[in-house]
Amino acid sequence: MPEKRGLIKKLLKGVLYTLSGFVTLILILVIYLLCVAVEHPPKIQDTSSEKLQRTEVSPGFYTLKGNWFRKSKSGLYELYVEGQPFERGVINGKLTKELVVRQEDYFTGQIAKMVPSKFYRTLLTYFVGWFNRDLAKNVTEEDKKEIYGISMSASTKYDYIASNYQRLLNYHGAHDIGHALQGMALVGCTSFGTWGSRSVDSTMIIGRNFDFYVNDGFARDKIVAFYAPTDGYKFMTVTWGGFIGAVSGMNEEGLTVTINAAKSNIPTSAATPVSLVAREILQYAKNIDEAIGIAKKRKMFVSESFLIGSANDKKAVIIEKTPTTIDVYDPHTNFITCTNHFQGDVLVHSKENIDQMNTSASLYRYDHLMDMLSKNGKNTVQKTVDILRDTRGLNNENIGIGNEKSINQFIAQHSIVFEPQKLKVWVSTAPWQCGQFVCYDLKKVFALRGMKKNQEIIDSTYTIAPDTFLKTRTYQNFIAYRNIAKRINSGGTVDPDSLVIDNPNYYNACVLAGDYTFGRQEYAKARNFYEQALTKVIATKQEENAIKQKIVKCNKKTG
Repeated sequence: MPEKRGLIKKLLKGVLYTLSGFVTLILILVIYLLCVAVEHPPKIQDTSSEKLQRTEVSPGFYTLKGNWFRKSKSGLYELYVEGQPFERGVINGKLTKELVVRQEDYFTGQIAKMVPSKFYRTLLTYFVGWFNRDLAKNVTEEDKKEIYGISMSASTKYDYIASNYQRLLNYHGAHDIGHALQGMALVGCTSFGTWGSRSVDSTMIIGRNFDFYVNDGFARDKIVAFYAPTDGYKFMTVTWGGFIGAVSGMNEEGLTVTINAAKSNIPTSAATPVSLVAREILQYAKNIDEAIGIAKKRKMFVSESFLIGSANDKKAVIIEKTPTTIDVYDPHTNFITCTNHFQGDVLVHSKENIDQMNTSASLYRYDHLMDMLSKNGKNTVQKTVDILRDTRGLNNENIGIGNEKSINQFIAQHSIVFEPQKLKVWVSTAPWQCGQFVCYDLKKVFALRGMKKNQEIIDSTYTIAPDTFLKTRTYQNFIAYRNIAKRINSGGTVDPDSLVIDNPNYYNACVLAGDYTFGRQEYAKARNFYEQALTKVIATKQEENAIKQKIVKCNKKTG
């Protein structure tokens, strides 16, 4: 008996030592993260701009020195900012502070929905801290100063996550982290351009959908921002509160930048966020060679395509960049297309790219885009908008509203068209890219500088009318389908058949109905919905395999 007691004591001691070692290891990890991941803001010599206050000249129209912010009748917010980096940031934050706060609410709210467990959200915070431990080393001092200036207007209610500055800095890498961890679910952006004999008046036209969805609020509160920095070129971007990066933009030299995600491996640490590389190109490049030079000197941790249009070069190319390789795809013709796979000789045959082409919606969308361009004849801005709004599949097939294989997936944060040689840009208005496309003339906007009275700055002569699709029964049914899907996500009770009735050609309508009925233990009915889904055009190979696995589960449940 004493021998047994001694053995039990030894076992207990061993367990306690193991637990103690495990707890110690966790504490060491937390302390390490707090030491390496906490990033202190840059030192600012002149902080006088912190005392500046905005003036509300008229309802919704704010000015601060020569800068201004307003909401257009189109529903778009418009911002003009000039000056040195820190001052630009401070003024941007003060003018747009409500949007800075709201966008963080939208972002953190969506994270809470995706990760309901507070414990797992805490783990996610530590993961992001570890992942971004080298982020600041790869961000220019200019960008850090501008982000720091904006962060002074951020909410303090998220201080438990990190300081305002560190949070806003990390948000600039959020696209890259999500992109890296969701290699199987990339945002499916589409962009293309025509020039020379492929455009009606021979000048360049570039269009793109930025298919990046957080939630409806994020998509609603977009800002058309016009920057006049002390150094570099004046430029415009479509952005959101608290964000200084660029995903779509054009500078005063007629150089445009749009970004499209490509297949990436999971990286081990952060580098320069894609959006900040695009922003640097916009601010400091006047032609393709200079854009390539900037892309070459920045290390990135995800793979991306930068479609660069250049008025000075009278053509467009795609800079294809991975964490280890860079290539430039020049079609050597008068049009260019870009979805979510590489086309250049260096990267087209890479394992990741072949996998992307075989399993994702990218190649299908590329083929559909090429087909539309070939049938459209000489391109115009209106025809470009029509392509960006297209909801169908190859050969005009009805593949369901919202399918990732469509050019218009009804998730776009914005859609945009450039005429670089004319310095004109058209930006979409709600809903998605189906509302008006309003035109801005960069020469006229930058000539306004310190605008003192509230006035519309769009060039209404060139406004493109809303899509007639908005008046169709199909659109109304899609909105009904979307509302049912939202009720399911919020735990509500619905009629699952209505999902399929309202969007009958969309495979995911069947999948949602199947998931809902499976959750209610109606396994035979769920299997029927999943089998219906397999008869539709499915966006990705991964989704097709997942549906087949769900059918297997249903079969096990029904015996």
